[in-house]
Amino acid sequence: MSTDKAQEYHLESALPEGNRNIHVDPAVEKRVIRKLDWNFVPLVVALYLVSFLDRSNIGNAETAGMSKDLNETDAQYQWLLTIFYIPYILFEWMALMWKIVPPHIWTFATVFVWGLASVLQSAAFNWQGMMACRFFLAAAEAGFSPGIPYLLSFFYLRKEIGLRIGLFLSAAPLATCFAGALAYGITSGHLDIANWRLMFIVEGIPALILAVVAFFFLPDCPEKARFLTEEEQEVARTRAIRQVGEDGAARVGSLDLREVGEALLDPKNWLIALMFFCCNVSFSSLPVFTPTILQEMGFSALDAQGLSAPPYFLSFVMCNVTTWIADRTQQRGLVIITLCMLGGIGYVLLATCRAVAIRYAGIFLAAAGIFPAISNIFPWVLNNQGTDTKRGVGFALLQVVGQCGPILGTRLYPSSEAPLFIKGQWVCAAFMFLSALLAISLRTYLDWQNKGFEKKENEVVGATDIDRKRDNVAVENEGYGFRNVL
Repeated sequence: MSTDKAQEYHLESALPEGNRNIHVDPAVEKRVIRKLDWNFVPLVVALYLVSFLDRSNIGNAETAGMSKDLNETDAQYQWLLTIFYIPYILFEWMALMWKIVPPHIWTFATVFVWGLASVLQSAAFNWQGMMACRFFLAAAEAGFSPGIPYLLSFFYLRKEIGLRIGLFLSAAPLATCFAGALAYGITSGHLDIANWRLMFIVEGIPALILAVVAFFFLPDCPEKARFLTEEEQEVARTRAIRQVGEDGAARVGSLDLREVGEALLDPKNWLIALMFFCCNVSFSSLPVFTPTILQEMGFSALDAQGLSAPPYFLSFVMCNVTTWIADRTQQRGLVIITLCMLGGIGYVLLATCRAVAIRYAGIFLAAAGIFPAISNIFPWVLNNQGTDTKRGVGFALLQVVGQCGPILGTRLYPSSEAPLFIKGQWVCAAFMFLSALLAISLRTYLDWQNKGFEKKENEVVGATDIDRKRDNVAVENEGYGFRNVL
């Protein structure tokens, strides 16, 4: 049997019994994936880029003189960082709205609100006004960013989704890189308006524009994408059946309460949520404090803005390379363990070394470990769920637990501990190493589950059927469970 015919057979045989008469041309399927990659993914990447830009640019604003103009104390600035994550946690349940409200409508609402809040920060003339803007910015982003990887699972299969989530999440270090370069350009000018106020305006307007773009061009599900032909939409629907054993169009507007309970009791969801918590301690603190750390190394405020960009460009590259490797090898746990160790070593260098060059190298290692680790954590939780409801609940739990990490992370670098911030560096290093340990534990548990699935299959089906299932992404609806991605 030819390779194309074998792929066609494998796809059809993975469908539920009532849908196995559907013919799928592998060439058309590849065309569908290519069109999704070029028409859908760039839009969500752009949305997340402006999202992360708007949440993290407060560090650049601080370096540009925000606290001085608003007469803020160090404690008040710490609260500006912390307040973002309180509503972010409180509104994490809104990740499930992606399954209830049509995504193009939900995206427009959330993106427009945070864009407006971001721009209004430029008009704040006291600490209280800035706190209010940060609250609404966080509430809106909580309804958007955490749900996008879940939305991607509507469009891509398990073996495809990791790279796409990596592309999506790599917008975070790219935004930080871009923020540093943009802040350098804005703060080097001399205008009538304060540089930090201009920065909030310039970086907030793109969100308002993209909100409108998303309303008209973001597809709710692949078979409704206007950039696909009728034949391609049918193939997209078949891929949805292959993924979840149901009509893809039914994925929006329904929620299985029994599966909600099962997902909440699943140990793997709690382990990976704790991993995200650990990584988030560092993930939240590094972008907002990097300009400050660099400034305390002896660089001017202007140079600190510019020098904060290169480490995040490396992180952007690592996000995409490591998620691609994990997709190809189906060994996401090993990739995460390596990245967490890399990030931890970077923080150890920052905590123990005094030479500027070595400490700057530590920032590179920390950035190259933290962001890519999270880029692989997101697809790992989606890889190992059997249904859309379980994916949604698992992802919501990941966010609720994980977003508690930034409450700690944003308070690790008080100005009283400058210039070395030794305590903050050691705490971040410890959490990165703990995340690696949790990844080892989760991988061991998933391997144990896989052996149980194999034993159950051996008891129920014949050797030929087992061989066929090993060639495919096993579908939970077939009755025997599926292989976890290790």
